[in-house]
Amino acid sequence: MRVLVTGQVPDAGLAVLRDAGLQLVVWDGDGAMPRADLLTACSGVSAIVSLISERIDDEVLDAAGPTLRVVANVAVGYNNIDVAACARRSVIVCNTPGVLTDATADLAMALILMVTRRLGEGERLVRSGEPWRWNMFMMLGTGLRDRRLGIVGMGQIGTALARRARAFGLSIAYSNRNAADAATVAELGAVRLGLDELLATSDIVSLHCPYTPDTHHLVSTPQLRSMRSTAYLVNTSRGPVVDEGALVEALEQREIAGAALDVFEREPEVHPGLMNRDDVVLIPHLGSATVETRNAMSLLAARNVVAVLGGQPPLTPVGA
Repeated sequence: MRVLVTGQVPDAGLAVLRDAGLQLVVWDGDGAMPRADLLTACSGVSAIVSLISERIDDEVLDAAGPTLRVVANVAVGYNNIDVAACARRSVIVCNTPGVLTDATADLAMALILMVTRRLGEGERLVRSGEPWRWNMFMMLGTGLRDRRLGIVGMGQIGTALARRARAFGLSIAYSNRNAADAATVAELGAVRLGLDELLATSDIVSLHCPYTPDTHHLVSTPQLRSMRSTAYLVNTSRGPVVDEGALVEALEQREIAGAALDVFEREPEVHPGLMNRDDVVLIPHLGSATVETRNAMSLLAARNVVAVLGGQPPLTPVGA
């Protein structure tokens, strides 16, 4: 059986696939796999190990044909996969939840510190070589103690961020389709609010919701205008959850104090209005970017493939 791997992944996962006797077709070019190459390479494969840069839809599934049994996404999000189209063909879809929780929560906390303490701005100043002199009013930021962190999407990553934030003295509010379990609420002192109230009352808003049609531009002009002028927006979920044009306008009008983004609406393109702003932190989708986490993601995706092709239940099927 052949397995298509649509991009470069850590060797740990590839070794699992090879040890299972599977024949690998690996795209090792720079950047996303070209669509034409994807459609050609997937013909007759039994599994696709996909990256978030590849759209797995009806066209790809038709090109793969009836031999395809599983699509394993090397990510916790799976908005690049048409899950319904896969289900119509009895193709199992898997993702990699859990293994990237701590890395992404660490990064979200780092972004909160960067934007509130103006760390990116400070580093740029030092690296510029421009003269500077310490004084009592130089580059003052905002402290975190006794402020409110509003978390949109209280899943594993949102909960892990909340635990980190509590250590910095932040109180926790969250907006989620379902209430957090009682033990988590008690541990964190978390308050569940509607999205509108969370936006209006939080000092920092951190986005951890999945990207779906319902969350496209979840944060746009009305939501940004409802936030405090001293508040900060952090996004480590998916870029299109935020309307970047509206965000630029809100920053220009000083409707919010700043933003920190790990993901972008038209990634890797970034709205030009964000590029030169000192009140914005921009990093290139590094949420899961640790050696340990990327190895674990690769391993979990590979083990999902081996399980399904071996006639066993998948470890982490989407929708389970």
